[in-house]
Amino acid sequence: MKTAITEMFGIEHPIIQGGMHYVGFAEMAAAVSNAGGLGIITGLTQGTPEKLANEIARCKDMTDKPFGVNLTILPTLTPPDYPGLVKAVIEGGVKVVETAGRNPVDLLPPLKDAGIKVIHKCTSVRHSLKAQDIGCDAVSVDGFECGGHPGEDDVPNFILLPRAADELEIPFVSSGGMADGRSLVASLAMGAQGMNMGTRFIATKEAPVHENVKQAILAATELDTRLVMRPLRNTERVLNNAAVERLILKEKELGDAITIQDILPEVAGVYPKIMTEGTMDAGAWSCGMVAGLIHDIPTCKELIDRIMLQAEEIIARMQAQARA
Repeated sequence: MKTAITEMFGIEHPIIQGGMHYVGFAEMAAAVSNAGGLGIITGLTQGTPEKLANEIARCKDMTDKPFGVNLTILPTLTPPDYPGLVKAVIEGGVKVVETAGRNPVDLLPPLKDAGIKVIHKCTSVRHSLKAQDIGCDAVSVDGFECGGHPGEDDVPNFILLPRAADELEIPFVSSGGMADGRSLVASLAMGAQGMNMGTRFIATKEAPVHENVKQAILAATELDTRLVMRPLRNTERVLNNAAVERLILKEKELGDAITIQDILPEVAGVYPKIMTEGTMDAGAWSCGMVAGLIHDIPTCKELIDRIMLQAEEIIARMQAQARA
């Protein structure tokens, strides 16, 4: 299936694996890219330019297909070495960068000079238009269903994607709630040129996370995520667990007086404990409502092949019905 996204990124299928903290290692990115999608290494999981350079090199040993690096720009008192991370991306020969978080305008000049395509993750049409204006090549439009940070507008993809199609001139992919061929066909129908999957890729054989994480996603339904940190205007969709229940109780009791310091035990440094050690109640971790559509743990190739087959069957059936 050719779309503007497959042509732009040089991939076989219009499926992108989004950046995920302590999931987007070389093993994950290479497996997705080898299956015909676009795998993504998560830059901030590596933390330093040297570690990112090593991870890029590891990925290149595992695949000769295109893959990307996610650079999430976070508000923090001690920001990562973003110029160094960008340099590692460029010197590593990476051809695609997924940016997320704050406006990536300061990162664009060296990336664009190096011929790197930039896709920025956005949770609103206005942010998507801003990404287009500053020179991003594509955007990933992230609906309210998504795991991680859905923004503060609470607009689901059935509205957000057609709105993006009405406004944008650059190509975009859907993100949030994407799991199968139905997701892809629906996304294409609403104007997207592909789809980005996060939570669905965690539940694959190659995902380098603890088996407890995969089983938690399989056991979850679409009703098992929670929104936390809303009072801080840093809303995150996470899978419910004991730590999340404590966090929600703190938010209820402290109200508008809550600060990030109050919830550090539930959100700070918890990803290694969860993703690597499988300590599922260690803290809050991002998970989308799409968990309700995840019922198995295939390989990345099995998953992507299945998605494409289902999508092609749906399209063929609709075409046959239209001719009848």
